[in-house]
Amino acid sequence: MSQNEHDSGHESLIKTPKQLITVVALAFLVPILLIVLVSQFVVNIRSVDKDSPAMAYEAVAKRLKPVGTLAFADSADAAAQGPRSGEEIYKTTCSACHASGAAGAPKLGDKGGWAARLAKGQKALVASAIKGLNAMPPRGGVPGLSDLEMERVVVYIANQAGAAFKEPAAPVPAKAAAAAGAAGKAK
Repeated sequence: MSQNEHDSGHESLIKTPKQLITVVALAFLVPILLIVLVSQFVVNIRSVDKDSPAMAYEAVAKRLKPVGTLAFADSADAAAQGPRSGEEIYKTTCSACHASGAAGAPKLGDKGGWAARLAKGQKALVASAIKGLNAMPPRGGVPGLSDLEMERVVVYIANQAGAAFKEPAAPVPAKAAAAAGAAGKAK
Protein backbone atom coordinates (compact mmCIF):
# COMPACT_ATOMS: atom_id res chain seq x y z
CA MET A 1 0.00 0.00 0.00
CA SER A 2 1.14 3.47 -0.72
CA GLN A 3 1.39 6.38 1.68
CA ASN A 4 -1.59 8.14 0.03
CA GLU A 5 -3.90 5.25 0.76
CA HIS A 6 -3.09 5.39 4.50
CA ASP A 7 -3.66 9.19 4.80
CA SER A 8 -6.99 9.22 3.00
CA GLY A 9 -8.65 10.90 6.05
CA HIS A 10 -6.36 13.97 5.73
CA GLU A 11 -7.10 15.15 2.24
CA SER A 12 -6.82 18.81 1.31
CA LEU A 13 -9.87 20.75 0.17
CA ILE A 14 -7.78 22.38 -2.55
CA LYS A 15 -7.08 19.76 -5.20
CA THR A 16 -6.38 21.76 -8.36
CA PRO A 17 -4.28 24.82 -9.19
CA LYS A 18 -7.47 26.68 -10.19
CA GLN A 19 -8.90 26.17 -6.69
CA LEU A 20 -5.64 27.39 -5.15
CA ILE A 21 -5.66 30.59 -7.22
CA THR A 22 -9.32 31.22 -6.28
CA VAL A 23 -8.65 30.79 -2.54
CA VAL A 24 -5.57 33.07 -2.63
CA ALA A 25 -7.47 35.75 -4.57
CA LEU A 26 -10.40 35.62 -2.13
CA ALA A 27 -8.01 35.77 0.83
CA PHE A 28 -6.84 39.18 -0.44
CA LEU A 29 -10.10 40.52 -1.89
CA VAL A 30 -12.50 39.80 1.00
CA PRO A 31 -10.58 41.83 3.63
CA ILE A 32 -10.08 44.69 1.15
CA LEU A 33 -13.79 44.68 0.31
CA LEU A 34 -14.69 44.73 4.03
CA ILE A 35 -12.35 47.68 4.65
CA VAL A 36 -13.93 49.62 1.76
CA LEU A 37 -17.47 48.94 3.02
CA VAL A 38 -16.64 49.98 6.60
CA SER A 39 -14.95 53.17 5.39
CA GLN A 40 -18.02 54.04 3.27
CA PHE A 41 -20.23 53.47 6.29
CA VAL A 42 -18.09 55.79 8.43
CA VAL A 43 -18.01 58.48 5.74
CA ASN A 44 -21.80 58.34 5.35
CA ILE A 45 -22.32 58.69 9.09
CA ARG A 46 -20.24 61.88 9.12
CA SER A 47 -22.14 63.37 6.21
CA VAL A 48 -25.53 63.55 7.98
CA ASP A 49 -27.69 66.41 6.74
CA LYS A 50 -27.84 68.68 9.78
CA ASP A 51 -30.68 70.71 8.23
CA SER A 52 -32.90 67.65 8.02
CA PRO A 53 -36.12 67.75 10.10
CA ALA A 54 -34.95 64.55 11.79
CA MET A 55 -31.94 66.44 13.14
CA ALA A 56 -33.97 69.32 14.61
CA TYR A 57 -33.44 69.85 18.31
CA GLU A 58 -37.03 68.88 19.16
CA ALA A 59 -36.90 65.68 17.10
CA VAL A 60 -33.61 64.59 18.68
CA ALA A 61 -34.87 65.44 22.18
CA LYS A 62 -38.03 63.42 21.55
CA ARG A 63 -36.00 60.38 20.48
CA LEU A 64 -33.70 60.68 23.50
CA LYS A 65 -36.52 61.31 25.97
CA PRO A 66 -36.55 58.87 28.91
CA VAL A 67 -39.26 56.24 28.92
CA GLY A 68 -40.49 57.32 32.34
CA THR A 69 -39.82 59.80 35.08
CA LEU A 70 -39.44 59.48 38.79
CA ALA A 71 -40.85 62.17 41.03
CA PHE A 72 -40.49 62.41 44.76
CA ALA A 73 -43.20 64.20 46.66
CA ASP A 74 -41.84 67.11 48.60
CA SER A 75 -43.36 67.14 52.06
CA ALA A 76 -43.09 70.96 52.16
CA ASP A 77 -45.17 71.20 48.96
CA ALA A 78 -47.74 68.75 50.31
CA ALA A 79 -47.99 70.67 53.58
CA ALA A 80 -48.43 73.95 51.73
CA GLN A 81 -51.31 72.50 49.72
CA GLY A 82 -53.01 71.20 52.83
CA PRO A 83 -54.61 67.81 53.34
CA ARG A 84 -56.47 66.40 50.35
CA SER A 85 -60.08 65.26 50.34
CA GLY A 86 -60.99 61.60 50.70
CA GLU A 87 -62.43 61.50 47.19
CA GLU A 88 -59.26 62.96 45.70
CA ILE A 89 -57.06 60.40 47.47
CA TYR A 90 -59.40 57.57 46.45
CA LYS A 91 -59.21 58.57 42.78
CA THR A 92 -55.40 58.84 42.76
CA THR A 93 -54.48 55.92 45.00
CA CYS A 94 -57.19 53.63 46.33
CA SER A 95 -59.16 53.14 43.11
CA ALA A 96 -56.35 50.98 41.73
CA CYS A 97 -57.62 48.12 43.90
CA HIS A 98 -61.01 49.17 45.27
CA ALA A 99 -62.52 49.98 41.85
CA SER A 100 -61.81 46.52 40.45
CA GLY A 101 -61.68 44.40 43.61
CA ALA A 102 -58.05 43.47 42.98
CA ALA A 103 -56.36 41.24 45.58
CA GLY A 104 -59.65 40.77 47.42
CA ALA A 105 -60.22 44.48 48.10
CA PRO A 106 -63.89 45.29 48.64
CA LYS A 107 -65.23 47.40 45.78
CA LEU A 108 -66.33 50.98 46.27
CA GLY A 109 -70.07 51.04 47.05
CA ASP A 110 -70.36 47.26 47.58
CA LYS A 111 -72.53 47.20 50.72
CA GLY A 112 -72.17 43.44 51.18
CA GLY A 113 -68.39 43.53 50.87
CA TRP A 114 -68.11 46.38 53.35
CA ALA A 115 -70.77 45.33 55.90
CA ALA A 116 -68.48 43.38 58.26
CA ARG A 117 -65.79 46.02 58.00
CA LEU A 118 -68.18 48.89 58.70
CA ALA A 119 -69.44 47.08 61.79
CA LYS A 120 -65.96 47.47 63.33
CA GLY A 121 -66.37 51.24 63.34
CA GLN A 122 -64.52 54.23 61.95
CA LYS A 123 -61.51 54.10 64.29
CA ALA A 124 -60.84 50.40 63.59
CA LEU A 125 -61.10 50.94 59.82
CA VAL A 126 -58.73 53.89 59.94
CA ALA A 127 -56.25 51.92 62.07
CA SER A 128 -56.37 49.01 59.58
CA ALA A 129 -55.82 51.38 56.65
CA ILE A 130 -52.86 53.05 58.35
CA LYS A 131 -51.22 49.76 59.41
CA GLY A 132 -52.24 47.77 56.34
CA LEU A 133 -54.37 44.66 56.25
CA ASN A 134 -54.08 41.46 54.19
CA ALA A 135 -52.89 42.47 50.70
CA MET A 136 -53.28 46.21 51.37
CA PRO A 137 -49.96 47.82 52.30
CA PRO A 138 -49.72 50.40 55.08
CA ARG A 139 -51.29 53.72 54.07
CA GLY A 140 -52.45 52.14 50.83
CA GLY A 141 -48.86 52.04 49.60
CA VAL A 142 -48.40 55.83 49.84
CA PRO A 143 -46.28 56.52 52.92
CA GLY A 144 -46.70 60.29 52.48
CA LEU A 145 -50.41 60.22 53.37
CA SER A 146 -51.06 61.84 56.76
CA ASP A 147 -53.32 60.30 59.39
CA LEU A 148 -55.91 62.97 58.59
CA GLU A 149 -55.83 62.10 54.88
CA MET A 150 -56.10 58.40 55.69
CA GLU A 151 -59.13 59.04 57.87
CA ARG A 152 -60.71 61.18 55.14
CA VAL A 153 -60.31 58.51 52.50
CA VAL A 154 -61.60 55.77 54.82
CA VAL A 155 -64.67 57.90 55.59
CA TYR A 156 -65.22 58.57 51.87
CA ILE A 157 -65.00 54.88 50.92
CA ALA A 158 -67.10 53.72 53.89
CA ASN A 159 -69.81 56.30 53.24
CA GLN A 160 -70.06 55.10 49.63
CA ALA A 161 -70.97 51.67 51.06
CA GLY A 162 -73.71 53.03 53.29
CA ALA A 163 -71.89 54.17 56.44
CA ALA A 164 -72.58 57.54 57.99
CA PHE A 165 -69.09 58.32 59.25
CA LYS A 166 -68.22 61.94 59.94
CA GLU A 167 -65.28 63.36 57.98
CA PRO A 168 -62.62 64.81 60.28
CA ALA A 169 -61.95 68.53 60.06
CA ALA A 170 -58.54 69.85 59.15
CA PRO A 171 -56.52 70.98 62.15
CA VAL A 172 -56.10 74.72 62.53
CA PRO A 173 -52.51 75.75 61.73
CA ALA A 174 -50.52 76.98 64.75
CA LYS A 175 -50.10 80.52 63.34
CA ALA A 176 -53.84 80.87 62.69
CA ALA A 177 -54.68 79.54 66.17
CA ALA A 178 -52.26 81.99 67.78
CA ALA A 179 -53.69 84.88 65.76
CA ALA A 180 -57.25 83.90 66.69
CA GLY A 181 -56.25 83.67 70.37
CA ALA A 182 -54.56 87.09 70.24
CA ALA A 183 -57.63 88.61 68.56
CA GLY A 184 -59.89 87.16 71.27
CA LYS A 185 -57.73 88.64 74.06
CA ALA A 186 -57.68 92.06 72.40
CA LYS A 187 -61.47 92.38 72.62
